[in-house]
Amino acid sequence: MSARRAAVVLGSLEVFGPLSMDLSMPLLPQLAEDLRTNDSLAQASMSVCMLGLALGQLVTGPLSDRLGRRRPLLWGVALFTLFSLLCALAPTIEILLLTRFLQGVAGSAGVVIALAAARDIASGVALARLLSLLGLVGALAPVLAPVAGGQLAAVLDWRGLFVVLAGVGTVLFVVSATALPETLPPPLRHRGGFAETGRRFGTVLRDRLFVCYLLVGACTGTAFFTYLASISFVLQDGFGLGPQAFSAVFAANAVVAMLGSLGNRGLVRRAGPARMYVAGTTATAVAALGLLGVVITGTGLAAVLVVLALVLFCYGAIAPNSSALALGGHGERAGTAAALLGMSSFAVGPVVAPLVALGGAADLTMALTMAVATALACVLVWTAVLPRLRRSPPAPGRRHRPSRRSPPPTPTTPPPR
Repeated sequence: MSARRAAVVLGSLEVFGPLSMDLSMPLLPQLAEDLRTNDSLAQASMSVCMLGLALGQLVTGPLSDRLGRRRPLLWGVALFTLFSLLCALAPTIEILLLTRFLQGVAGSAGVVIALAAARDIASGVALARLLSLLGLVGALAPVLAPVAGGQLAAVLDWRGLFVVLAGVGTVLFVVSATALPETLPPPLRHRGGFAETGRRFGTVLRDRLFVCYLLVGACTGTAFFTYLASISFVLQDGFGLGPQAFSAVFAANAVVAMLGSLGNRGLVRRAGPARMYVAGTTATAVAALGLLGVVITGTGLAAVLVVLALVLFCYGAIAPNSSALALGGHGERAGTAAALLGMSSFAVGPVVAPLVALGGAADLTMALTMAVATALACVLVWTAVLPRLRRSPPAPGRRHRPSRRSPPPTPTTPPPR
């Protein structure tokens, strides 16, 4: 399976998260009005879906270590399609929250198995480059989803958008069934039950460096989800943009994040995943603090959009390197490790974002939350991750290459019996 084909197929599976969120974002205010609820509960429909994506990975990831990647993936995609239709039929906000949660649980299969399958076929710098390419393909969803959502808003209501999601799930099921080979052969699967799964979770969590990656991922995930959950209200209610204009701005921001991922793919071969990870996290925190300063001074919409784009550009360089570094020492437990890694990014943000919305989803609360979260991530990287990286052995996948000038090793003659 070539790197480009793998990136296209695996990247298409990662669209479950952004597509579930971004397609309905332009119509969140309409959803709140139609179901006679407030903005906070409307945003909670995104939050419960993200919680489902987080918790579902803790089941699907270890299950893929036991059954292989294909079977859990196909079941997850099929159930995602079903629950998307049930979301479209929800008569109340309470039922919508339940079906959105189940939709997230099912969609988690695509997110975690895409990452685990990438680790099956690559490691080290090659994995970081593959994940950067995968991020480019996966980022097409944030580009297309809000634009499509904004245009569909002219002819469909929010229920119609969930029917569209069901159609996308059907297409992804066909792609998964026909284009994705099994990347985990039977000899590499574990045969244990719950006890073996628990032991694998324990092995991964005893890796202190991996736990540091989880904490940093929780912080950056909080910042990114705060942006996702708040930006539609900030731009439409705060700055008066319509659904179409908002969709165009959001798509432009997604393109900027793609450019950050593309830049990382070009630089990681020379700088290495560790340096790019530290640089990306630091730059994201600096840019988020700049966003807070622009909002406090009231510079205006143009300045907010420029600095926000800079935040997203820097963020595009974090995720591929974080995943490559975190999964480097856990190739035989890739599904379990990928589940924990994905959970850290999805679990905290959905809890924080509705609390931010209680303040009116204003630009100040969004910028303040993003600045605090990214600053905390930066502190963790410099004080906890970087010292351990310096003490850790070389990343898997980097083999020592003897110098051409050095003589070949002398064969060892076994002692006579």
